[in-house]
Amino acid sequence: MPPIIQIQNLTKKFGNLAAVDHLDLEIEEGEIFGLLGPNGAGKTTAILMLATVIKPTEGTALVGGFDIRKSPDKVRGLLGIAFQEPKMLWVATPWDVVNWHAKVCGLSTEERKRRVKQVLETVDMWEPRHKNVHALSGGMRKRVEMAKVLIQRPKIAIVDEPTTQIDVVGKHKIWNMLLELRDEGSTIILATNELYEADRLSDRVGIMHRGKLLVCDTPKTLKDSILGGDIIDIQLEKDASPTIVEELKSFKEVVDIMQVKPTNLRLYLNRVEEVVPQIMNLLMKKNVPVNSIRMSEPSLDDVFAHYTGLTIEEAQKDEG
Repeated sequence: MPPIIQIQNLTKKFGNLAAVDHLDLEIEEGEIFGLLGPNGAGKTTAILMLATVIKPTEGTALVGGFDIRKSPDKVRGLLGIAFQEPKMLWVATPWDVVNWHAKVCGLSTEERKRRVKQVLETVDMWEPRHKNVHALSGGMRKRVEMAKVLIQRPKIAIVDEPTTQIDVVGKHKIWNMLLELRDEGSTIILATNELYEADRLSDRVGIMHRGKLLVCDTPKTLKDSILGGDIIDIQLEKDASPTIVEELKSFKEVVDIMQVKPTNLRLYLNRVEEVVPQIMNLLMKKNVPVNSIRMSEPSLDDVFAHYTGLTIEEAQKDEG
């Protein structure tokens, strides 16, 4: 089965600035694809082209087999979109927004009433459902924007920064909704600058920076691609001998060892889960008592820094 989205040489220029620079990417049906990068990296421009809101300068994309240039109406029929900046000025209340979308989706009156209530309750917007949209906070508007996608259950959902201005409890609710939507059969493009969000939700992640796609793979593979990205802190009962340090260095996965204290070794290595049993076996054989061992993996923050040379906060300033 071909990928549900095939992006080919997709480019958008504003004057001399290439907001999206020759993007090539395939997204598989039924996955959550995280498009990760700071504000200004090109994520929103890329998804607006996919949604046929703006036209590419070069290249194209096939969405569900339809060309975004030649068949924009067919493409729009497959999509549900939660925009980064919700636009609700044409209606009075959250209930109006979600009910209108339910009508457009062709739900029967009975089904519509049930689903609108269910979705608004899920996003914690049932109580304020009759509030005027002008009185809603930024976080409340975000919730209503997500409700539009949830009521629609589209074949392809595009969500742009879905949890900005949302509290921690609300974030977890929205994350669970997106996972449920995926499990019900939707393909989801998640554009975000929140590294933890991308890591938690995405089946695969593409990192964008200055309009270019730098790397694309599963979060685990991306983390494992950082040489020496895993860390083990070993607290020994006695001072570590030079012989033990040299023997630990002999493991091909160990990139470096730092003796933090005479009894405390910090190992930088690859594939930590495979190597730890071997390291423990060595220490037991050499009769080196261990007080504690602590493992930590790299995060997508480390991956982003590895491929861009910047933290996402620094890149945010850089893009700005």
